Amino acid sequence: MGRVLLLGASGQLGSDLARLLEGPHLVALSRRALDVTDAAAVARMVADVKPAVILNTTAFNRVDDAEADPAPAFAVNAVPVHHLARVAERHQARLVHFSTDYVFGGSGSGPFTEDAIPAPLNAYGVSKLAGELCVRSAGPRHLVIRSSGLYGVAGSRGKGGNFVETMRRLAHEQKPIRVVDDQVLSPTYTSDLAEAVVRLLAADPPGGVYHLTNGGACSWFEFARRIFGLCGLRPDLAATSSAAFGARARRPSNSVLRSARLEALGLAPLRPWPEALADYLVTTGRLGG
Repeated sequence: MGRVLLLGASGQLGSDLARLLEGPHLVALSRRALDVTDAAAVARMVADVKPAVILNTTAFNRVDDAEADPAPAFAVNAVPVHHLARVAERHQARLVHFSTDYVFGGSGSGPFTEDAIPAPLNAYGVSKLAGELCVRSAGPRHLVIRSSGLYGVAGSRGKGGNFVETMRRLAHEQKPIRVVDDQVLSPTYTSDLAEAVVRLLAADPPGGVYHLTNGGACSWFEFARRIFGLCGLRPDLAATSSAAFGARARRPSNSVLRSARLEALGLAPLRPWPEALADYLVTTGRLGG
């Protein structure tokens, strides 16, 4: 693979990639160490490191905040990606940029293959699609990897943890919990995603878009119910609708992704989401409590 520059190394996905790729060939930088919105600093770093691969896991992912004010989302998810993709191309590095299932939802329903036409429902999805287009227009070898419903040991600072830990916290606070049952996705453990990314890069795949998620699908309500069941928790949990929940930004009703290009390469799919969730809970010491 050669030398790797990892951006966003302290985040959920970034920390798992840093763990897998640890060694003298890896330069792993947190957002504090390198501000991706500083185009000149990013260009200097790429010139100094001379990576063969750049992994960009940085993102603004506060969906409802982006709906109220889209500027911060575009300032991280699109504009810096434009500069990074062109710097990567200039230095003959392969950029791997991470995107989301939320680029879909405005028309049709999942499972969506990589060839499906994006139609985002919210400003966050639009900002991520803009980033994708910047990557794809910069060079044919670059990769865009879409995933869905990420949760990992490091948690997401922008979201104050992850969905699994939020559900556990609410259960221990003995608060009524209402979770939407009309949004279907494939929740994905970042440890599994990181391993799939490393396997994909080892195969030296053609450039373009790839879908990588844990297998199967569920609603957020079903996901929450499985979390509580595995943890042995019995909170006041009930299903609700997206309309009743009243979030500022609209979400897709079914944004399940199908990994058609992974299948075409003959690479193994990620394991089913219930297995991944159980493994996460074991790793974090949460299983059964």
